[in-house]
Amino acid sequence: MNSKTSAAALAAFLFLAPRLPAQAKPNPYPHMAPVEQYLMPRADEVALARSAAPAAVSDHATVLVLTAKGYVPAAQGSNGFVCLVERSWDSSFHAPTFWNPKIRGANCLNAAAARSVLPYFELRTKLALAGHSQDEIKASMETALAAHPLPKLDPDSVSYMMSKHSYLTNSGGNLAHVMFFVPDFKSGELGENLPGSPLSVAGKLDIVPVSIVVVSTPQWSDGSSAN
Repeated sequence: MNSKTSAAALAAFLFLAPRLPAQAKPNPYPHMAPVEQYLMPRADEVALARSAAPAAVSDHATVLVLTAKGYVPAAQGSNGFVCLVERSWDSSFHAPTFWNPKIRGANCLNAAAARSVLPYFELRTKLALAGHSQDEIKASMETALAAHPLPKLDPDSVSYMMSKHSYLTNSGGNLAHVMFFVPDFKSGELGENLPGSPLSVAGKLDIVPVSIVVVSTPQWSDGSSAN
């Protein structure tokens, strides 16, 4: 695995954080912190959310901001994109960062992803803010999705995570990248993770059969070099 592939997997931690090995240190974030620690001043959150994508995209996007009761619109867009700042509970259910209040993942989803992927993360957020544990969130989502499945994944679903200001891991890992949401596939079908391939696979969404293909970009959303 080359350095960019490794970085892509790291930067896409929101969907792939691994299980803790048996010898790992105790989880520093065993439960949810006070909700205030996950919140941001509205203007700062709007700016961070818009920084996920180039201005030509994000300036015309709808922006959501987090409140103690969930995400609410802070700006109405015209191009179908939805930008927001994801929090730690969007990571894998096995991630040691699941409750890390420092996590800020600026993301801007196109209309297809906003329809068929965003509801998944909004549900996770609703359950987290209601005070459920990691295990309870997973169980509640399994029950909810069995009764009311998400909209069928749109094959054109994509999101931008090109903000240089995101805080994705405590080790400082970040990467300008674009993510494509696709149905589960057999390893190797896309030529992913091969030497010289621009594609890496960041794993799949918990619970639902959706994989995430990551393509790193040479620039941050503001046009500066990401290399």
